[in-house]
Amino acid sequence: MNRARLAGIVSRAAGNAPAEIVAIEPLRGGAVRRHWRVDATVAGEPRSFVLRADGQTKLGFGLELGEEFALLRTLAEAGIAVPPPVLYADDASILDGPFHLTEFLPGSADPALLAAVPTNDALAVRLGRELAALHRLRPPSAALPFLTDPLSEYCTLLDRIGETRPIAEWAMRWLAQNAPDPPSPVLCHGDFRTGNYLVADGTLVAILDWEFAHWGDADADLAWFCARFWRFGQDRREAGGIAARETFLAGYEALAGRRVDPARLRYWAVMAALKWLVIALLQRDRYLRGGERSLDLALTGRRAAECEYEMLRLMDCDARSA
Repeated sequence: MNRARLAGIVSRAAGNAPAEIVAIEPLRGGAVRRHWRVDATVAGEPRSFVLRADGQTKLGFGLELGEEFALLRTLAEAGIAVPPPVLYADDASILDGPFHLTEFLPGSADPALLAAVPTNDALAVRLGRELAALHRLRPPSAALPFLTDPLSEYCTLLDRIGETRPIAEWAMRWLAQNAPDPPSPVLCHGDFRTGNYLVADGTLVAILDWEFAHWGDADADLAWFCARFWRFGQDRREAGGIAARETFLAGYEALAGRRVDPARLRYWAVMAALKWLVIALLQRDRYLRGGERSLDLALTGRRAAECEYEMLRLMDCDARSA
């Protein structure tokens, strides 16, 4: 990483104040993109940033870095809890491609640690309210110019992967046959779960990782947060391994002004399992086909069977146990 050129763009972002890069350290976490902590002095004052760049290989769908940065600016202006955006740079001479900087915030996003502590009802309620605030936003269309049809998208991606997955095919048929009436689309995070938010002293600091943001069904975000995959050993705490699902939904409903329909939540839980299956296979192929030497990517591909089991469980049970 070219420190001198990085210091130059930090300086320009700070109104041409003197800037020096003091340290750069890789950060753990983030299976789609890479992250570094950048410590600097700007106008003589210490400042720390998070530098976010594409992975060595790409997943194949989601927002580009420039689109994600534009969205972060819109969200920050609207008062959503996001890391304050600093700058976007499309300068391959600094790294190996585009990246953006946000302010470094203290706290932990480690899902194992967040799920290992006692039930945190206050955090679950705050997360529900933050998601409701996001769903109420109507940012300019230029900030996020597309609306996804998830079932069609996942079908296309599975075809591109080129494997026979009978359970996934059955799930797609079930999803097509049981699709609820579409509501007005809202701004969805797309990966709202434990591991993608930052916590300090048990309190929410920021929502992270917006590369899957899109216009879609609000219940998709709710079901994703409550999916079995993101409970990290605390299976009885259906809300992200931190609290009861009812607590999380109560926080959401209080600000959203609507009651969440359990049948719709079940539908989107099946879709969540299909989505995670597709992502798991794409992550695996970044290792097998793309050549990115990452044990985490290789092991993620093994979770496809877990997704298939969850699809079967959800499609076979009634809505009360979804």
